[in-house]
Amino acid sequence: MSFPAPSPSDLVSLATHLGLPLSPEQAGVAAALLAPYAAAYDAVDAMTPASQPDMARASWGVPAENPFNAWTVTGSLQQTAAGPLAGRSVVLKDNILLAGAPMMNGSDTLRGYVPEVDATVVTRVLEAGGTIIGKGHCEGFCMSAGSHTGIDGPVHNPLDPTRTSGGSSSGVAALVASGAAEMAIGGDQGGSIRIPASFCGLVGMKPTHGLVPYSGIMAIEPQIDHTGPITRTVADNALLLSVLAGPDGMDARQMGLRTGDYAAAPGQPVKGLRVGILAEGFGHPNADPEVEACVRAAADRLRAEGVEVVDVSNPMHHAGPAIWVPLGVEGMTQTMMLGDGFATGRADMYVPSLAAAHRSWRTRTAELPPTVTSLMLLGLYVNERFGAGYYGKAANLARALRASYDALLTRCDALILPTTVMTAPPLPTPQDGIEGYFARAAEALANTSPFNVSHHPALSVPSGTVGGMPVGMQIVGRMWDEPTLYRLAAAVEATSG
Repeated sequence: MSFPAPSPSDLVSLATHLGLPLSPEQAGVAAALLAPYAAAYDAVDAMTPASQPDMARASWGVPAENPFNAWTVTGSLQQTAAGPLAGRSVVLKDNILLAGAPMMNGSDTLRGYVPEVDATVVTRVLEAGGTIIGKGHCEGFCMSAGSHTGIDGPVHNPLDPTRTSGGSSSGVAALVASGAAEMAIGGDQGGSIRIPASFCGLVGMKPTHGLVPYSGIMAIEPQIDHTGPITRTVADNALLLSVLAGPDGMDARQMGLRTGDYAAAPGQPVKGLRVGILAEGFGHPNADPEVEACVRAAADRLRAEGVEVVDVSNPMHHAGPAIWVPLGVEGMTQTMMLGDGFATGRADMYVPSLAAAHRSWRTRTAELPPTVTSLMLLGLYVNERFGAGYYGKAANLARALRASYDALLTRCDALILPTTVMTAPPLPTPQDGIEGYFARAAEALANTSPFNVSHHPALSVPSGTVGGMPVGMQIVGRMWDEPTLYRLAAAVEATSG
């Protein structure tokens, strides 16, 4: 038997930890009773896994030149020369599994791990003729909206290397913005596609929750996990989404999924559409008035194209970030950390090799980024004192938040607000201290995190510049209505110069 069945002393130790009464004699009886169950684990261990990709199909290495510290590995992998992505280069955020390519997810505790399976999004890119040219740095376990928490140092914004590129899809956004890659696949739990897109002048789509399968991507928390495209143009974004979207038979997030004709949407007329400027998306304490004016000016240009632009209000928008916190913090603690990246209770794609590699964080806690350790301490504190009550209340409130946006979207085709209420801030320096480190990691989340909770599709599109740096307009739509967002985004793109 290769699976080590628990001994009586193991059971006594575990019972003591849980506060259960168990004598050595009772432990001996329990060990004998559990032997058949241990044999089942041994049988599972001996079973042959499903066929997997050839690990040697491509060679991956650290790039000789990495001017923005954006690459983790580079290489070239193409499966077919035909398809909608033929001739197009795609880079992956480094929380996406690519068989044979090293993966760190921004943490030294995973350094050296090489997955043996592909994420669904990888399979779809390769089958569509795309060429995967590498992976981009991401923030430490993806827990930052700034680009300074990854283990190998900050990712620099190609438009101004003294500034953040945004997180947590920091590296792939910098690679697309610099021209090193045409397209990228990012991840978004609180804004991690849209914030880098806003700061780097790109188009970033957080699709409706579940539209793009998350299978084979390291999770933070299933209720807020999203993955989607980052590109330089709206047309390219819609094209990549058309390849990525749809059920894969593994991802339990894909309930009620409906796909659309995304690639055909950009360029379709916008005249007659009705959009609402969301009042609560403006006027935040850290907002730059010039950024807000830039977004409003882009809305005026939509009006000139025949779009009806009206003012709307949803006071519950301000509650969105607070509702996000129990889901994000406790979910991260229980799923990503204590649950070895997967936890239990989902009909999903599990990757045992990743779970095994990720367990090493328990003996290497000094190497975890402060964002992860601090928030995990909060998650442990809440669970120890209150159990799952706050998480459950937040999950219930998420439905109310979703309904509050749905009510507006019965009267409007989409909502408009700034993606980030500032342009890309400077990267923090040692002189900023831990306070500056944390401020830069969280300051851009106010307008993005509510839609991770509500699950609505949300897209960031460049709408102008302030001080030479790009400003992102966020367009939010009805569930599964990404085509309307692409229609509006293309009109903004065409009128932004």
